[in-house]
Amino acid sequence: MSQIRVNLPNLVGKGYGTFWKSRNFYRVVKGSRGSKKSKTTALNFVVRLLKHKWANLLVVRRYSNTNKQSTYTDFKWACNQLKVNHLFKFNESLPEITVKATGQKILFRGLDDELKITSITVDVGILCWAWFEEAYQIETEDKFSTVVESIRGSLDCPDFFKQITITFNPWNERHWLKSVFFDEETRRADTLALTTTYKCNEWLDEVDIKRYEDLYTTNPRRARIVCDGEWGVAEGLVYENVKVKEFDKEELLKTGRFELAIGLDFGFTHDPTALVAYLVSDREIYVFDEFYQTGLITKEIAEMVKNKGYVNSVIIADSAEQRLISELKTEHGIRKIKASRKGKDSIMAGVSKLQGYSIFVHPKCTHIMDEFYSYCFQQDKEGKWLNKPEDKNNHLMDALRYGLQCVDGSKSGIKVFQGGI
Repeated sequence: MSQIRVNLPNLVGKGYGTFWKSRNFYRVVKGSRGSKKSKTTALNFVVRLLKHKWANLLVVRRYSNTNKQSTYTDFKWACNQLKVNHLFKFNESLPEITVKATGQKILFRGLDDELKITSITVDVGILCWAWFEEAYQIETEDKFSTVVESIRGSLDCPDFFKQITITFNPWNERHWLKSVFFDEETRRADTLALTTTYKCNEWLDEVDIKRYEDLYTTNPRRARIVCDGEWGVAEGLVYENVKVKEFDKEELLKTGRFELAIGLDFGFTHDPTALVAYLVSDREIYVFDEFYQTGLITKEIAEMVKNKGYVNSVIIADSAEQRLISELKTEHGIRKIKASRKGKDSIMAGVSKLQGYSIFVHPKCTHIMDEFYSYCFQQDKEGKWLNKPEDKNNHLMDALRYGLQCVDGSKSGIKVFQGGI
C-alpha cells in the first residue's frame, strides 16, 4: 500500500501542491465553484490513510444526511481514480469506509448534534484528522470548535501529525470563517489558508468554462464570488437584518404568535421555480423551508407543493403568470394559491416591509442565504447606491415578498399546516 505513486500534475493538476503537502494544524481552502477542492481533498486523504497506518479521518458536514451524496461519493470516486478501491470496505448504509488491512476508518457525521461527535472513538490508531466540507454552512465558530476539540491525543511516531481540513465556497465577508482563518490580524495560529478558482480545474469542459466567463459580463459582483473564490462584499446589501439560526418550528407555533407565509416565484428552462415558507410574527420572520429547481412543468410544481404538505395552505404566487396559477388551481387541486398584488413601487414597498423584521433562516435553507448574501441595490454610473434592488439572483427574494401578503390583514390558517422540516 505504501508503494502507491501519485503524479500530482497528471492526477490532481494545478493549484493544490501546497495544500497536498501541508501539515499545518488548520488547512483551509475557500474556492470558486468547479475548483475541484472536494475531489482533491478526497484523493489526498485516501493516499494519506494508506501511507499512515495510525490515522483515522472524521468527515463532517452541517447535516449528516448530506454526506452520502457528496463526501462519501467523492471518496469512492477517489479510490477508483487511484485504483485502490479493492483495499477498502464501503458501508453505504452508515456511511463508513474501512481500510481492509488495518481497520482504519473514514467516519461520516453531521453537526445536527455536535456533542455526539465529541464522543467518537476508533479501534485502531487515533482519530487525528477531520475534514469540514461546505464549512460555510456552519453557523458559529463555537459549533465548529466543539468538534475540533475531539481531535486530541498523540502518538510516539516521528511522522505523526493532527490536522483539520476546511473547504467551502465563500459568500458574505461577515462570516466567522473569514476572521478566524483569512484575516491576518485575527486568524488562528498554524493555519494554511488558500483560495482556488475554476482556473485550477483543467478538466472543466468548454460549456462550463464559458458559463463562468460569461458571469464577468452579466454579473461582475457574482463572478467575484463564483468564479474568483473571493468573499462577497457586504456593501449595498438590501437586507442587513438576516441571521442563520437553528430553531424548532413546532415550538414557535405553540406560542400562538406566528402565522404561516408561503411565496412562489415561477421559473422556466433557465430560471428556477422558487418557493419559500416561513413563520411571521409582528417583529420576526423564521424561514424554515425552501424549494429551488429549474425546468419544472405545471404538474411537477403541483406535486412539489403537495409533497411538502402545503396543498391546504394559502400560497401567494407571481401574478405575472396568471395562466399557471389558474392551471394549478383548477387542474391540479392547489385551490388556495393566489396571485400577488403588484403596483407602482410594489417591489420597494415589500422590501421596506421586510427590512422592518428580524429575519432568521434555518441552516437547511442554503439557497435563500445565497440570495440574501448577493441581493444588492443598484448603483448609478458614479457608483452611488440607488433605492432599487438589482434584478438578479432574486427568485427567492421575490417569493419572500409575495409570501408576506399571506398575512396582510388576514389569517393564513397555520392550524392545518403539516409541511416543512
